[in-house]
Amino acid sequence: MNVNQSAPPVPPFGQPQPVYPGYHQSSYGGQPASTAAPTPYGAYNGPVPGYQQTPPPGVSRAPASSGAPPTSTAQGPCGQTAYGQFGQGDVQNGPSSGVQMQRLPGSQPFASAPLAPVVSQPAVLQPYGPPPTSAQVTAQLAGMQISGAVAPAPPPSGLGYGPPTSLASASGSFPNSGLYGSYPQGQAPPLGQGHPGAQPPPRSVPPQASSFTPSVSGGPRMPSMTGPLLPGQSFGGPPVSQPNHVSSPPPQALPPGTQMTGPPGPPPPMHSAQQPGYQLQQNGSFGPARGPQSNYGSPYPGAATFGSQPGPPQPLPPKRLDPDAIPSPIQVIEDDRNNRGSEPFVTGLRGQVPPLVTTNFLVKDQGNASPRYIRCTSYNIPCTSDMAKQAQVPLAAVIKPLARLPPEEASPYVVDHGESGPLRCNRCKAYMCPFMQFVEGGRRFQCCFCSCINDVPPQYFQHLDHTGKRVDAYDRPELSLGSYEFLATVDYCKNNKFPVPPAFIFMIDVSYNAVRSGLVRLLCEELKSLLDFLPREGGAEESAIRVGFVTYNKVLHFYNVKSSLAQPQMMVVSDVGDMFVPLLDGFLVNVNESRAVITSLLDQIPEMFADTRETETVFAPVIQAGMEALKAAECAGKLFLFHTSLPIAEAPGKLKNRDDRKLINTDKEKTLFQPQSGAYQTLAKECVAQGCCVDLFLFPNQYVDVATLSVVPQLTGGSVYKYACFQVENDQERFLSDLRRDVQKVVGFDAVMRVRTSTGIRAVDFFGAFYMSNTTDVELAGLDGDKTVTVEFKHDDRLNEENGALLQCALLYTSCAGQRRLRIHNLALNCCTQLADLYRNCETDTLINYMAKFAYRGVLSSPVKTVRDTLITQCAQILACYRKNCASPSSAGQLILPECMKLLPVYLNCVLKSEVLQPGAEVTTDDRAYVRQLVTSMDVAETNVFFYPRLLPLTKSPIENTTEPPAVRASEERLSNGDIYLLENGLNLFLWVGASVQQGVVQSLFGVSSFSQITSGLSVLPVLDNLLSKKVRGLIDSLRAQRSRYMKLIVVKQEDKLEMLFKHFLVEDKSLSGGASYVDFLCHMHKEIRQLLS
Repeated sequence: MNVNQSAPPVPPFGQPQPVYPGYHQSSYGGQPASTAAPTPYGAYNGPVPGYQQTPPPGVSRAPASSGAPPTSTAQGPCGQTAYGQFGQGDVQNGPSSGVQMQRLPGSQPFASAPLAPVVSQPAVLQPYGPPPTSAQVTAQLAGMQISGAVAPAPPPSGLGYGPPTSLASASGSFPNSGLYGSYPQGQAPPLGQGHPGAQPPPRSVPPQASSFTPSVSGGPRMPSMTGPLLPGQSFGGPPVSQPNHVSSPPPQALPPGTQMTGPPGPPPPMHSAQQPGYQLQQNGSFGPARGPQSNYGSPYPGAATFGSQPGPPQPLPPKRLDPDAIPSPIQVIEDDRNNRGSEPFVTGLRGQVPPLVTTNFLVKDQGNASPRYIRCTSYNIPCTSDMAKQAQVPLAAVIKPLARLPPEEASPYVVDHGESGPLRCNRCKAYMCPFMQFVEGGRRFQCCFCSCINDVPPQYFQHLDHTGKRVDAYDRPELSLGSYEFLATVDYCKNNKFPVPPAFIFMIDVSYNAVRSGLVRLLCEELKSLLDFLPREGGAEESAIRVGFVTYNKVLHFYNVKSSLAQPQMMVVSDVGDMFVPLLDGFLVNVNESRAVITSLLDQIPEMFADTRETETVFAPVIQAGMEALKAAECAGKLFLFHTSLPIAEAPGKLKNRDDRKLINTDKEKTLFQPQSGAYQTLAKECVAQGCCVDLFLFPNQYVDVATLSVVPQLTGGSVYKYACFQVENDQERFLSDLRRDVQKVVGFDAVMRVRTSTGIRAVDFFGAFYMSNTTDVELAGLDGDKTVTVEFKHDDRLNEENGALLQCALLYTSCAGQRRLRIHNLALNCCTQLADLYRNCETDTLINYMAKFAYRGVLSSPVKTVRDTLITQCAQILACYRKNCASPSSAGQLILPECMKLLPVYLNCVLKSEVLQPGAEVTTDDRAYVRQLVTSMDVAETNVFFYPRLLPLTKSPIENTTEPPAVRASEERLSNGDIYLLENGLNLFLWVGASVQQGVVQSLFGVSSFSQITSGLSVLPVLDNLLSKKVRGLIDSLRAQRSRYMKLIVVKQEDKLEMLFKHFLVEDKSLSGGASYVDFLCHMHKEIRQLLS
């Protein structure tokens, strides 16, 4: 059957049946025995064998000699794999049958054919919007069950298995070896999510009123919790209007030549009016409908083969955990978009949890800062430090002070109080904000941060209305909005002098590598036009920023481009040990005034150095020179450095090649992330004092010690861009796009940021790209709209539920036009005495952002294994505390997750598997150092997609539909070899092409007639005049527009060597470097939680 035909309508397997209140089933622990037919579920809380490599009931482990292996597997209900044949466009996982890939240690084959994955569309889950009180979903973690507001449909008895491929998918074989060890006897967890109260149903279950838990032979049925439906939940099946539906459980097909053994399972219930069936699956082909099969015959130890005769009931070995039964990031994202994407987020209420970063929403500022500026790990803070220690939830805010806003939202208003400057509290120096309380008829105000009573200056006085509010409150941004700016007075300026507009200095490596690669010529050509787009204030006709030029190899060349000169003049400084700037007048110039001279210089540079043989470069003296030039001009500014190789020339900051892969997984691994010498930290400190920010563009062909070279950009608030093995034809578009964006973006210079809090909590720790000379002030030579500062808070006193907690972030900076400004962001949070309130108001994406930054800083001082273990322990403590204090009493065999944190395990596992904490063999030391410093200043949206990439199927939706297709989970099981997928993580962009894609699709997209003619590794799609080509190219453009860096496209063909690189980003699967699959990690997490609870 072709993928485009719908599957034959069949009754759904195992629809839930009602259970009568108070009627205990099964004969476990003295309860009445069940009369129900045995279902294929493991014991609820009885003894269950550990996670061994035995197949689930009804699965035969075929010996090597048992005849031809099945060609593939097709997906059964809930993601279990069933055997069947497929043709073009069908589901396939990993290499085709002809290619046997190497297995990972710790996994055993169940048959000799590769495992075929499922392509299933995400199910519709319970809304993730307004405070859901509770959800209990218990998933069958290896032989247990899922119980919830509604029990899931039991799978058909016959479960199909194939061997793990080299990147094992989340197929649920739980290895005893490897990172996470095995479960002790009888400790196999089901999974639940919940808050006390209303319960969202588990994935892939239509919400219904009745609830039951299928019994297990010999195990009790646990009563399920039910509660009121949340907004938007109906009694019927999933709404068809939503973009993602539950895919129907297809009928199971026996592999050729298999025999049935064991008792037949229960017949599938028919559709009824009360129990609407699943939507039919839209992809994959399945054979004709068959009845359920209880067991396949199998020669594996302990299972006799009885031909086709029914055998006696056998003890059930552990089952694979169904990936569809565990929390899905795609589902949560989709639900949040559906529930919260249509209404504006109004910031008037204290402690509101905003929509997810993946949801497009408008913000209306009514007194609290927009979530685009500040996001918190929790919007309800524990009242006491003891409670905070008990929960272990980090209290942190990710602050992006200069965040860019969508065009529909207004930029912060600028308030000018004249010579008196902004009004502040006399004691704590907090700035006037909407939470200040005016008293005594408006003549004084009480500070909301320190409670000090301050006088209101006569020029600021205004009467109060009957509610105690100033009558001009809505006319003043600082009294009615969460974010606004003050014009700073001269008291806020360095040396009590208003600043001069900043300058940009372009410093170009002209050594042999840079010239030979074509970089110098490309860059000089681009700068001619780019200088017209320097950042400018508001409606200014031209930018106030001045520019200067330096080239260098072992020596430095300065250029005089004064407008009165006919030709540029070059001055060489060869004494790099004692750096100085040989000219002042004519070095920093206005672009428009000196345009002819600048153009002449940029024409001449590539010719001047065309025949160079100089391969050595310096680095620290170049930064020193730029900083000295800014100091001489008495202005702040930015250096744009274009550098190609390890600086080995004799000069300050000279480096040696210390790359050593043998240090990985040893106690000395941390030295790979540390700078080689302290000289760069000293240099960075001087740069910050001068307001000199450094952006570094690296073009290495081999090791350049990114860990050391990135120190100055990191501490000055700059950025690092890396283009390994740069080739003009392949990397030109990416480099030029990044350069244009970097030069044009609005930057605040010479900035200082301070975060004030109300009594009871204080800022104790900071993460990001900045320098700190004391414990409170974050100093940034430059700060742009992409950078964040992450702040952690701790208790220093008891908080009060009634008053809540307040944060105020104040950023003092110089604008691109040289204006000194203060940008203020205020946020009010709730406080709680109940742990349940804390867990109900957390934001997992922000939590993961904080935990990743915490871990990435940890690798500088601790072994990587210690850092990983710390993360796992903290996550287990957070979830164990919830289980112990907030969840309804239930079997210890259940894993119960808070509704707001049900994605914490999957996201945390992605952080643990990242290149910094678990590098694969192909990841270089420089790559790890690069990613480490990149993540340090990422915002929440960037870390979200970086750690859990988006996988978008391109051929599932109609060609006419140009909207972004719904994503699928990042697992090989979700790939169909008849489809094409885009995968993006903010830095990388892959187009994966299945081997059985229809010829017409290949022709429309690539302009060639067959799959074999597609060029693997292609980085540009041909511009073809057809709907599919336009749709895919348009989607790629829109994805690139959403990200702060240009994502270079790589076309990956199925079974091509590049596919291993692509599979690294399928983060729900086992990774080649030893990272656990999502399913395995969830089991490990549950084991950790149980150990903590016991």
